Amino acid sequence: MDNHDNFKPLSFDSETEEMLKPLSFETNNDVQEDFVPIARTISNDIKNKDSNFVFFFGTAESGKSVILSSMLYYLRSHAGVLRPKLGTPNSKEANVLLSDFFENIRQGVLPNRTTRDQVTRLDLVFEPNNKSKRVVPIDLTFLETSGENHNEIRRGGSYHSSIESFLNANIPLTFIIVTSYESAHRDDSLINEFLDELERKGKNLRSVNAILIVSKWDKSGRMDVESPEELDGFVNERLPMTAQRIDTYGLSKTYYTIGSVQNSVGQEKVSLLNLSTAEVLSKWLYRSIVGYDLDYEGTFWERLKFSFTNS
Repeated sequence: MDNHDNFKPLSFDSETEEMLKPLSFETNNDVQEDFVPIARTISNDIKNKDSNFVFFFGTAESGKSVILSSMLYYLRSHAGVLRPKLGTPNSKEANVLLSDFFENIRQGVLPNRTTRDQVTRLDLVFEPNNKSKRVVPIDLTFLETSGENHNEIRRGGSYHSSIESFLNANIPLTFIIVTSYESAHRDDSLINEFLDELERKGKNLRSVNAILIVSKWDKSGRMDVESPEELDGFVNERLPMTAQRIDTYGLSKTYYTIGSVQNSVGQEKVSLLNLSTAEVLSKWLYRSIVGYDLDYEGTFWERLKFSFTNS
């Protein structure tokens, strides 16, 4: 991998499913008819591992749900087809979530905060509109959790089991680490505790696929940065420990905004939608997984073929 270059959460608890499976046993005098034992063996196995998992980390109100939602909208409205993956347990629910969000975003409605102790899991297939054979369809499983759950790892604490099962599993994981323009200085220590947790779980940060996102950049008074040095300066000043990890391990970083957000009758709404940073992050994600850019122009013969096709 190249590291340089409201919505309702789905309830995911594989442990509970395993625990509640009825046991098969023969009726005999040793078993009371009104008693069904609960299996003691708990499985952390994750169904449908054949995907590229994207894990969002960030405290409450850092903007994780907004980033996820706007990325999905960009991929579906500008980059290709995004649809629920057939055969997955949550394909119907995912379709409902996607439908609700795409109806809301055009009205400027932001997603609700994620429910604690649940993992929002979206199993999707993304088919790029690029015709090059190198730009292939990919499976994407987005994972988003409550910011309150991430606070649980402070001072050596542990994650909820629904989150632990993903972090412990042998699956391809991309980490999108989110902090906001206004709260970055308070998140520096927690982000480093999270990176320490990944190290303890055997994930080598030199090879892990991760990016730091400074969300709500519009709070700075601008929709973009004047130069790469401005973002570097912000991260070095507000997130000094995280900056050292990024520089040492060669991790990526960027800023994010969904556009102009106004507070109307106690509710924030988007008055001008900006998908430029959603495009940047989506293209980074695709390239980091596939190794080719979403807008890759193709081989010489593909370009020649495209020129005849479009003439």
